Amino acid sequence: MEISIIGSGSWATAIANLLSDNYDILMYARDNNVVNAINTRHINSKYFPEKILNENVRATSDIKNTLENKYIINAIPTQSIRNVYENLGPFFDESKVIINLSKGLELKTHFRISEILEDVLGDINYAIVSGPSHAEEVIKEMPTTLVCASNDINLAKDIQDIFNRDYFRVYTSTDVIGVEIGGSIKNILAFGIGMADGLSYGDNSKAALITRGIHEMERFATSFGASEKTINGLAGIGDLIVTATSNLSRNNRAGRLIGEGYSIEESIAKVNMVVEGIPTTRAVYELSKEKNIEMPITYEIYKVLFEGKSAHQSVKDLMGRDLKNEY
Repeated sequence: MEISIIGSGSWATAIANLLSDNYDILMYARDNNVVNAINTRHINSKYFPEKILNENVRATSDIKNTLENKYIINAIPTQSIRNVYENLGPFFDESKVIINLSKGLELKTHFRISEILEDVLGDINYAIVSGPSHAEEVIKEMPTTLVCASNDINLAKDIQDIFNRDYFRVYTSTDVIGVEIGGSIKNILAFGIGMADGLSYGDNSKAALITRGIHEMERFATSFGASEKTINGLAGIGDLIVTATSNLSRNNRAGRLIGEGYSIEESIAKVNMVVEGIPTTRAVYELSKEKNIEMPITYEIYKVLFEGKSAHQSVKDLMGRDLKNEY
């Protein structure tokens, strides 16, 4: 069986190499240099120049070539999904399965990724694989545990079997909303914790932001029907821990740079990868205002990113909020 992956970033490449132990893999990349490097030298020189990929990982710059396979893995940034898929509806039918690896909410619509894909493709067989995972560690076969969520538990179990390895353990869930929202908001919080690091605040501050951030994530997710258990699991707290505490996290790195005084543009340029937490902050801020969901940490990060507020003043204002009971 051949599996398609739409995208050629670090996470797409790590998953391609993992799955290629048992399956042929066809990756879509816009850049012909990336395609040629994968097909001739078996490397993705932009992300893992020293890692030789399995020879049954191939690449194409024609996205239609990838749509012939049953399993199609989405690994492109959230804000690009609509543009990439909106003309591909005729290639999708009930035999196709989309497995999503990306995280975030669409800026214009505030849609989760499953909602974006349903909007442009109609009814689809959809699952998301998410949780605490750095591509840099997965490609080295370091032990990693994630969750696969689908409204169809049998589909989730099928994907569990496809992905599971002795170093890569997958659990199943039917809480698509919770897994998608957990993976979105953890990027915002990781960005804020990075800012605290950039301001040279200590572990006390980080612990407070993580703990209160979990409350915020749970409040938002359950407002849309998610389960508290999902937020307290791999897709919520688990993903937040790995993203908030590691320099491998692009969101944490970008936040740290802003805390150190760099502009948004300078921070993104230095990270040199998509920082999904930035547009997701705006989407969650707007959606929480619309739904009247209290999100104080998100509000302050939004003000730093989009209203020019200093990171130091935002932390000061968070500490100066009205006193209240913890729960």
